[in-house]
Amino acid sequence: MIDLTPLKVTAPGSLMLMGEHSVLFGEPALACAVDKRISVELTPRDDRQVVIDSALAGYRSDLDHLAAEAKLSFVLVAIQRQQAVLPAGFELRIRSEFSHTVGLGSSAAVTVAVVTALMAFSGASGDPMAVFNESLAVVHQVQDGRGSGTDLVAAVFGGVVSYTVATAESPAQIRALKGLPKISLYYAGYKTKTPDVLKIVEQYCAQQPQLYAGIYRLMGQCTAQAELAVERSDWVSLGQLMNMYQGFMDALGVNDKQLVDIIYSLRQSDAIYAAKISGSGLGDCVLALGQDANLSIAYEQIPVSISAQGVSVEYQ
Repeated sequence: MIDLTPLKVTAPGSLMLMGEHSVLFGEPALACAVDKRISVELTPRDDRQVVIDSALAGYRSDLDHLAAEAKLSFVLVAIQRQQAVLPAGFELRIRSEFSHTVGLGSSAAVTVAVVTALMAFSGASGDPMAVFNESLAVVHQVQDGRGSGTDLVAAVFGGVVSYTVATAESPAQIRALKGLPKISLYYAGYKTKTPDVLKIVEQYCAQQPQLYAGIYRLMGQCTAQAELAVERSDWVSLGQLMNMYQGFMDALGVNDKQLVDIIYSLRQSDAIYAAKISGSGLGDCVLALGQDANLSIAYEQIPVSISAQGVSVEYQ
């Protein structure tokens, strides 16, 4: 008999503190979970139908012959990958506390939440590393092998996390850090998709491969020092390192006029230790280390704070 007990999974959005771009070349990255979450409610059915209620698209199909829907690509690939072990059809109700247009790792959060819900429904253990590995496989399948998985790590584990991608010689390295710095976030008003930014940087890199390799190494060294600063809650040192990392982002070619304007407007405040691009660049968000309630700039502030809680499951 099919267990018809509904369950609810929530996963946090995430931000990159350090390690953008260089993480793809084996250097460490620092990511953090934020207090804006995506929820996935799974209600089992007594047939083989899959029904999805999401702000991106409504969906209905047969579990054994899933119809394509590009707007739900991460969700449907997650279902396809666990299709053989799912006991029955189900309904998924997906809700978000933040817009997918803002760079808070919405794709990662929904992937982690759906993977966790499906694992729970199938009776799998839901071990954090198993959730991470399966979520990364989903992302790579959707994005033709692209994506470091850094935002997935934050969504699974919560807090501030150090992450180095797996290689042929070693597995992924994941370490939860102690410090939880205060942050501010500002949105440029537009966003270039990460795969598109990566293609642009690849073109630049092909013209100066040795110099770009050197930049990535320096980014890695900077991030490693930032990891120590987070562990010590040394926000002055972390701010210096974040500003330095922004210089490397400039060198990669992923900064633009509006991002520069946000960064230097934020740095004028004595309450702000640092400001840098968060994410791949060419739009999206600028992350500030510190908070200034009296600061007024001509860009949308997104109210977020770092959250210690990663993905969670609740049986209803």
